[in-house]
Amino acid sequence: MTVESIGTMPNAILHPLGDAALLVKFGNDVGSGANRAAIGFADILKRARLPGVAEIATSLVSVFVGYDPARVSFQVLSGEIRLRLPGTLPALPDMGEPFPIEVEYGGAGGPDFQAVCDALELTPDELIAAHQTGTPRVLSGGFSPGFVYIGPHEANLTVPRRETLREDVPAGSVLFAAGQTAITATRIRTGWNVIGRTDFRNFDLARTPPVTLMPGRIIQFAGGLA
Repeated sequence: MTVESIGTMPNAILHPLGDAALLVKFGNDVGSGANRAAIGFADILKRARLPGVAEIATSLVSVFVGYDPARVSFQVLSGEIRLRLPGTLPALPDMGEPFPIEVEYGGAGGPDFQAVCDALELTPDELIAAHQTGTPRVLSGGFSPGFVYIGPHEANLTVPRRETLREDVPAGSVLFAAGQTAITATRIRTGWNVIGRTDFRNFDLARTPPVTLMPGRIIQFAGGLA
C-alpha cells in the first residue's frame, strides 16, 4: 500500500558531520512535510546506490548519510544528493497493510491516561476512539533500542510532556505527548505521558533486522480500557 505523493518538497539543507557523514535536513516541524520528505528521500537515496555511501538512516526531519571519504568526497556526494532532490514530496515506500497494535489503555500500565483525558476534556472512550482514528505512521525510531515514534495525530490531541520524569517505565509502554505516540521496547525513564501498554515489542536481537517497524509504516491502533 503506497502512500501517494502530495505537497511541495521542503527546502533541504546539507550539513557535514565530521569527515565521513552528512545530514540532509528538511525542517524542524514534523507536521510541515519534513518527516515525509525525510522518509521518502531516504528511499530515493537507497535505490540510487550512490558510490561510497555506506549507511542511510532517517530521523524525524532529516536523513543521515554515512560514506567512505576514500571513495567519495563531501563535495561530490553532496552534489549527487542535490541532483536527486525532487520538486514534490516523494511517495512513501510501499510497506504493505497497516500494522495492527493492540493497546490496553489506562489501568496500572497507563498511569497518565486519565490525566490526558482531563487535559483534552475527553472521556476515556472518546480518547480511545480519537487515538485509533486516522492513519498515523512510523515517524522515526531511536532514543533507545526499538523505541518508535508514531504520528502525527490530529491537532486537537496535542498535550505536553509531563513536568516530572517517570524513572522506570517498562517495555511495551504506550507513551503520548506533542501530538505523537511512542512505544518502548526496553525499560526507560521518560517525561512522556504513559497512557497504556501493549504486548508488541519492536526489538528482538534474534531477528534480522532486530526491529519490526520501519519509518513510513502505517499503524492501526486497537484495544480498549484495562
